[in-house]
Formats: sequence, structure tokens, C-alpha cells
Amino acid sequence: MARAGRRGADWRWALALLGLAATLGASPTSGRRWPVPYKRFSFRPKPDPYCQAKYTFCPTGSPIPIMKDNDIIEVFRLQTPVWEFKYGDLLGHFKIMHDAIGFRNTLTGKNYTMEWYELFQLGNCTFPHLRPEVDAPFWCNQGAACFFEGIDDKHWKENGTLALVATMFGNTFNKMAEWVKQDNETGIYYETWTVQASPGKGVETWFESYDCSKFVLRTYEKLAEFGAEFKKIETNYTRIFLYSGEPTYLGNETSIFGPKGNKTLASVIKKFYDLFKPHLSTKEFLLSLLKIFDSVIMHREFYLFYNFEYWFLPMKFPFVKITYEEIPLPTGHTPLSVL
Repeated sequence: MARAGRRGADWRWALALLGLAATLGASPTSGRRWPVPYKRFSFRPKPDPYCQAKYTFCPTGSPIPIMKDNDIIEVFRLQTPVWEFKYGDLLGHFKIMHDAIGFRNTLTGKNYTMEWYELFQLGNCTFPHLRPEVDAPFWCNQGAACFFEGIDDKHWKENGTLALVATMFGNTFNKMAEWVKQDNETGIYYETWTVQASPGKGVETWFESYDCSKFVLRTYEKLAEFGAEFKKIETNYTRIFLYSGEPTYLGNETSIFGPKGNKTLASVIKKFYDLFKPHLSTKEFLLSLLKIFDSVIMHREFYLFYNFEYWFLPMKFPFVKITYEEIPLPTGHTPLSVL
């Protein structure tokens, strides 16, 4: 569990980039497999003590309970504006939403919430810290699942969604619980961006995001595979896109920032990320915002950190975009009515 403390993310950078998206509506890696597969790990490492959360991760977390095989479990779609606890419905007007899953045991009446999000807030997952004593950019980008008893009806209903989407038996819930543990131990870092060649369906995707909505979608697919029966209702999700030509692989931390690394490239990458440093005065913030516009929009440059490797993105119009698009619910393979 992360500790509240000294080094919270600066909200303004995330808000500024989201606002930009809302307003804007080395050598080529030919032959590479696209999108680049998200890297999974054999275990979840302990976070570095330098990484501190402004808002404690999963403060009321509890173990996932074991249900009786024949318990009837209702599954709820939960959605609310990002940072609703801080900004109310502000980001809801731009359809920038956070997703989670709710469960209700109809026999015991107990409710539960499950979600996946950043250990150290969105800003820390999107941009690194530049520490004088460390040569490479320093990332606090872990994300993880959080499970706790209860559903805060007001939190989800007031500005978002609380809707029944599926029904299943307790044994299906127990299978899901085992899968969640494995998924959480091997998928350890948060990725904000989906990177595509252009807007629209059927275009080349370079990198997929790995965030709260992707966890919900993965869980729904597993529940359907295990036998949950889903309703036919529309479900939409927020996605944050970058648009670029074919990315160029630059290297990893050692090959770029290590003793035998590329000092010129290392300097360029650090200079780019320095534009997003937190805790700026209003004047410094506005100046950096202009420099970001110059770098990303005018010079069409973006440096992406993915799978603990660095990539150069030759940016293309419309550069950045937020969408709120429908992704259908899965079809259960074993309807509850015939079990």
C-alpha cells in the first residue's frame, strides 16, 4: 500500500494535456510487430520509497472473499469522472471517466468494489521525475488492482453510472478472483496513452494503453469465458490517443543513460521530460505549456516510455485526442439460466 507523503504529482500537467486533447479534437522499426505487446512480469516489485502518493492507494482494501458455488452474484458497471473527489463533474463534461466493477451477493446482501488504478497518481504514471542524483528519468508508474467491501452508490450515481451488466454464480466469481491475483502480479505498470497512426477504426495501432478501463474490459472477458451472462446495454469508455507516424525504437535505460550510453540522446529525452516537471509557479507553468506546444505540435516530437524502453514518436495531426467510444459487452458462454 502506498504512503501519502512528500512527492505527489502536479495535477496541472495532466489537466493541461487533457485540455489540449479536448481542444485539438534512431531508424524506423520496419517489420516490427504492432502494436507492441504489453510486457508482463514474473512478480510485482516493491515500489521505490522515493515514490510517494498524495492520495493513499486502496486505503480500505481487503482480500477478495470466497463465495459459495451457488451464490448468485450481480455484476455492476461503475463509472465516474476522473478525480471526481477533487473536481466534481468537471472532467465528466469532457467524458474523461474512471471505470470500476461492482459486485453484489444477492444471498448475503454484501456489496464489493474492484478497480485498477495508479499507485502514485496519473501524473507520475505519465511523466517521470528528473532527479539530480540519478542519470536516467525516474518513473513511479506502477498500477494495481484494489478490492474492498461496499459500493459508494452516491459516488458512482451522482455524476456517473451504476448499472447492472451481468449475473453469475459464486464459483464463477471465485475463478475470477484467482485470475485477478495472477493478472495483478504480472501486469504491474500503468500506461496512459494509446498511440495510433491516425483517428478511426482499422488503422495501425502502435501502442495500447493499460489503465482502469482496460482492466474492466479484461475482467468482463474473463467473466464471460467463465460463464457470466451479460446484458445487452451500451457501454462507453474514455481513451486518450496520441497520433504519430511509425515509432522509432531508441533503447532502454542502460543503453541510453548508462556509462556507455548515448549522451546526446539522453540529454534530448531529459530535456523533453523536463517540460512536464511538477510544482511550478503559474508563470513557469504557462511558459512550459508554450514549450510543450512547440515541441509536440510545431516540431511534432514526443518521447514515449513503454515496456521500460524509450521510443520516438513523429507526431501527426490531430496529435492528441480524447474519445468516449462504445466497446460492447461480451457474450457469456454459459448462460446462468441453463446452469
